[in-house]
Order: sequence, then C-alpha cells, then structure tokens
Amino acid sequence: MNTQTLKVAALAATLAAFTSGCATYTGQTNDPNDPNRTRNGALIGAAIGAAAGLLSGGNAVERRQRAMVGVGIGALAGGGIGAYQDRQEAELRRATAGTGVDVTRDGDVIKLNLPDGVTFDFAKYDIKPQFYPALNTIANTLREYNQTIVEVSGHTDSIGSDAANQTLSERRANAVSNYLTGQGLQRERFEVVGMGKRYPIASNETEQGRALNRRVEIRLLPLQG
Repeated sequence: MNTQTLKVAALAATLAAFTSGCATYTGQTNDPNDPNRTRNGALIGAAIGAAAGLLSGGNAVERRQRAMVGVGIGALAGGGIGAYQDRQEAELRRATAGTGVDVTRDGDVIKLNLPDGVTFDFAKYDIKPQFYPALNTIANTLREYNQTIVEVSGHTDSIGSDAANQTLSERRANAVSNYLTGQGLQRERFEVVGMGKRYPIASNETEQGRALNRRVEIRLLPLQG
C-alpha cells in the first residue's frame, strides 16, 4: 500500500467517524523526568519537523480533530495544553526508561523515537515480541492521555531501492499503529504514513548512522478546540 493510498484510507476513516459521531536512541538521561534535550534529540526533532508538513499539515490535523470530537474525545483548553503535555511527557519518560525509546519535546508536541534495533529485525516489519512490554506501557499512557492525535511515521536507511524502502516504512508504521490500536486505543486518533528513506537523522555512510535512520517515530499533538 503506497503513501497516497494510506492518506486516502485515513481520510475515509476520519470522515466515517465524524459522520457517525454527528448521527449519534539515543540521548536519554538517567532521570526520565529530565527536561534537558540532547543533541541527538534535537536532530530527531528537526527530522520529524520536516516530515510533519507531509504527514499532518493543517487540513489533516483538522480532520483528525473533527473525527476525535465525533467519537466523544474532548478538546483541550488553550491554557491547559502545556501542563497536560508536561504530565504526559513525564509519564512516557518514566514508562519507557531503559527500553531504547527516546522521548523528546518540541513545544506542545511530544515525540517518541522507536529505533529499528529494538523494535524490528533487519529488513522485517514484524514487531519483536520482546518489545511488546515497551509498546504496552506506551499504549497505557496514551489511553490515559487520550486528548492527543497520534502520528506514526516509518523511516528507513538508504540501502535498497526507493520502492522497497517505501513499502518497508509503511509496513513498519502500520505494524506499530495496529499494535497500539489493538491495545484499545481509538483508531480515529491515528495518522499513519511511510516516509521511506527521505528523512534521515544521521549519515547513511556508516552503519551506526544507518541504524539511527531505521526507525518509527510517534508524534503526539494535543487536541485543541
């Protein structure tokens, strides 16, 4: 399934939910609550920010917000958004400490980086069973803090063809999204897309850099009225 198909499917799901509602690794500190950001976190943030324009532009966010409101998820008031995200960030840092998941923050957007090495085997899109507990803790937190849009994007290194990397990135993003929704999270909250190799956060000239580029990213955007 290509990216365009995924976007169309996401739009169709959003419209359906809205109609129904109307009718009825790498730089973690030892302290999981430490607000300091690392250089790697900044690089990840820049890459996610670049991808965000393709993933969630204003129209997509607005559609997702309408869908969430349509299924009964309330919006956050402007003055309380920062505090809400502060609490969610602290809980995610605590819950994912030691799992390999990197939690960073950009304004009111919380970002999670799921490295390839701990999430998938090389060139595979089946989630490693040993990573289930980490995803379970993430799902538990997202269930508690349900007033956020969940954007899931898959990324690869530059090895292999564009088509193969695009397909792999889509399948990995879908694998993570499907696992989280399988834990009871509402699908209306999710935007899912594969980015292929287009947004590296490190050099593809080294194995270490390529390992960093193979990842799934989750962005948590507050639902605003």
